[in-house]
Parts: sequence; structure tokens; C-alpha cells
Amino acid sequence: MSLSRSRALLLSALLAAGAALATASEPLTNTLTVHRIVSAAPGAPESSEPASSARPGDVLEYVAEFRNTGSSTARGLSATLPLPVGTEFLPGSQHPADVRASVDGVSFEALPLKRLVKQADGTVREELVPAREYRYLRWPASDLAAGGALSVSARVTVATNVGANVAANVATGGGAGAASSVVAGGGVH
Repeated sequence: MSLSRSRALLLSALLAAGAALATASEPLTNTLTVHRIVSAAPGAPESSEPASSARPGDVLEYVAEFRNTGSSTARGLSATLPLPVGTEFLPGSQHPADVRASVDGVSFEALPLKRLVKQADGTVREELVPAREYRYLRWPASDLAAGGALSVSARVTVATNVGANVAANVATGGGAGAASSVVAGGGVH
């Protein structure tokens, strides 16, 4: 997939999310940005730059910002941030820290995710789900005052086994489930 195709997918996903948000009881907007984290010498502060492309091994930070442009408080909002295929979530990088994760976008659980795995001898053992399988992060419901904003973020590493097209898609925030969203009052808007 070309970079321009990736950007077109991201734009259409964000427009779809914006249209969906406009149907909520409160006027809500959202933006999704992606930055590459640049590390200087050991001990030096890190910096970031807009990520128009990505290479395997790059650390990217996704930031979703939600704004209540309405005149009253939007109640029970829960922000969801998609994590593109071809990336691995970096546990502990999420902000705010209290977050739930999902591999399917339906079931969200506290970190770290765990699953039951049947062993060769028939016993069942609980195992940690690898962070590379996390596809969504969701923050607990909160109220967003009129004129207020909520920002959530998380970092991922671009997998070393992805091709250039996937890496470009990851950098622009494209891919399945690309648009960040807000769950309002228990329903998706």
C-alpha cells in the first residue's frame, strides 16, 4: 500500500469517526497524531518528530485528543486508541496509566492481558498475551466539561518483520480500526 493510499485511509477513517462523534449528544471532535521518538545519547532527553514514515524498530507515539466543543458536560466518555498491526505496544508508555487493552476491540481487560492455553497433557495454564497482539487500548469512562479536552497516548515499536508498506501505514496511523473513538454513556458514537 502506498503512503498516499495510507494517508487516504487515515483521512477517511478520521472523517468517519468525526461523523460518528457528531451524532453523540454532545459535539465531540478528535484528532490522532503520530510522532517518532528520537533518542539522543544515553542520558540525554529524548525528542520527537512527526512520523510521515516509519522503519522496523522505530518507536512511535500515538496521541488521540478529544475535545468537547459543546456547551455542557459530556458524561461517561471512554477513549479508545487503536494499535496498528505490525506494531508492539510498549507497556508502561500509556498515559493516563489506568488503561484496559484488547486483542479484538470487543473484550477489554486490565494489563497485562492473560489467556488460558490448553497444554499437550490436557491441563489449562494461564499465560500472558504478548504485547505485540494488543490491538486496542481503552481508558475508563470520565466526564468531559464543556470546552474541555482529553488526551490519551501510547507508544509502540514497529515490528522488525514488516515490509515498507506496512511501516508506512503504521506511521500514518492507518490500517484496520485506525480512527480513535469515544464511547459515550456505554454506546459507541
